[in-house]
Amino acid sequence: MTKQLGPIIDEILDSYYALGGINHIEGPKLPSRIAMHQIVEDLEAIIFPGYHDEESARVEHLKFSVAERVSRVARSLTEEIQKCLCFQLGLESEDSCAQKRRDREVESCRDKAEAIAYDFISAIPGLRRRVRLDVEAAFLGDPAAESKEEVILAYPGIEAVLVHRLAHELFTRDVPLLPRMMSEYVHGRTGIDIHPGATIGDYFFIDHATGVVIGETTIIGDRVKIYQGVTIGALSVKKEEANTKRHPTLEDDVTIYAGATILGGETVIGKGSVIGGNVWITSSVPPGSRVFYKADEFVVTRTRAREPRPV
Repeated sequence: MTKQLGPIIDEILDSYYALGGINHIEGPKLPSRIAMHQIVEDLEAIIFPGYHDEESARVEHLKFSVAERVSRVARSLTEEIQKCLCFQLGLESEDSCAQKRRDREVESCRDKAEAIAYDFISAIPGLRRRVRLDVEAAFLGDPAAESKEEVILAYPGIEAVLVHRLAHELFTRDVPLLPRMMSEYVHGRTGIDIHPGATIGDYFFIDHATGVVIGETTIIGDRVKIYQGVTIGALSVKKEEANTKRHPTLEDDVTIYAGATILGGETVIGKGSVIGGNVWITSSVPPGSRVFYKADEFVVTRTRAREPRPV
């Protein structure tokens, strides 16, 4: 078998030289997917103590278990952020002078990575407050939910929004690669695709969850509820528009029902509006609107804005 495989191995190696674009050989060390998975799992356990352990969390052991996880996250996150920063700088060279410069840059990346990791970890108490509101929104917003424990353990929307909030913290600190890896990891687990650049307010709930897409420059206000199959996307996918606002804004107290598509960076869904199922929207609607299809007719009506839900 080894002799038979020899020519095939040689062909594969030859393809590395012949085909560029998908090789990463002798380049900067890339972040590890396995390490990222462990970081996310540890952070989920820190945010939701007692939900990710085989045994119930005990108060007398809590400080030690939290300290262990936080320390592990700090070490691993620093290392992965350093890899991301080095990759962004394209730090690779062979001659000795460039290598010396590279060593200094790596040290600088390490210092920056440690500072970002510490700043990120210091944000966890505030993140827990926001995630608690998301759990509250899911529990009160779904008649089928019998407990908050059920929501945390079983609802994919909660996990997707939690990981998004974590990834967004790294995204806003200009960490490359890692936030997107985190968002795509939870995308694969839940079927919910939220770009880490999206800005999402408090008390956010994605019901049923599967197939939701939320683009990078989306802005979502407080107390927004979205159902399955909703797309909040861009009108254009031209590369030259990468640094522009391409995705809609949803103001406070908006509800979007299943299958709706809302597109465009200038599109604003006004406060308190309800968007019906399977509606396609590419322009703004005023606050308090009801948007739906009636037979073959597209209808926008105005009603008095709803009172904000208590938080």
